[in-house]
Amino acid sequence: MSVRDNLEMVREAIRQAAARCGRREEDILLVAVTKTRPVEDVVEAVRCGVTSVGENRVQELLEKRALWPGGVEPQWRLIGHLQRNKVRKALSVASTVDSVDSPELAAALTAEGHDASEDGTGRGTPLTVATLVSNGDAHSGFRNDEGCVAFEPGSVARNAGPAGESPQCPTLRSDMGDNQPAIRQGMAVRRLTPIECERLQGFPDGWTDGQADSARYRQLGNAVCVNVAEWIGHRIMAVAS
Repeated sequence: MSVRDNLEMVREAIRQAAARCGRREEDILLVAVTKTRPVEDVVEAVRCGVTSVGENRVQELLEKRALWPGGVEPQWRLIGHLQRNKVRKALSVASTVDSVDSPELAAALTAEGHDASEDGTGRGTPLTVATLVSNGDAHSGFRNDEGCVAFEPGSVARNAGPAGESPQCPTLRSDMGDNQPAIRQGMAVRRLTPIECERLQGFPDGWTDGQADSARYRQLGNAVCVNVAEWIGHRIMAVAS
């Protein structure tokens, strides 16, 4: 079967699946996995309309990118396991890493300025890897309720209620460049954005902009909370008067 015929078969399956669940076909991204395939097949897939290509190994991704003949180029995505010592090489080619499977890897991506974001742009919804545990019944994992719940990075999110989770954000620390507090919002889990940390510390939006997010987190973790400093100042003045 040719690349074109295979793609048409996959697209028809996508159309049928979209119709069954009431989604629009154009809202579904087709990622062509090209593991072990020659670069000529990737070129043919792009000519047939493929816009995103997924590779399992960093080395193979680098080799295919180096052999690309020019012209229209796809979005290169890494979909296989990524070791932290290969993050920089991967990001030199891949615009998106779809296989973030640990907080340490998310932190390594952040340290390289990628921001470990879900949309691959480096400025989208920040990604947090969370561990879900069973509470002994059929409804394991996060509660599907309203509101946000913050918890310390690296901790396990449980269905334990107020004893295990708090609506208050943990203290912002100086090591946040690698270890940001996480927040649960409904069924979604993410880490706090730099702007949210600025607001928590009482600074205006964008106060730490113009630098890598890892540096912004460290700066905000080292900063004194404006609201607390103002409160202390007012109390001192009140006592003095």
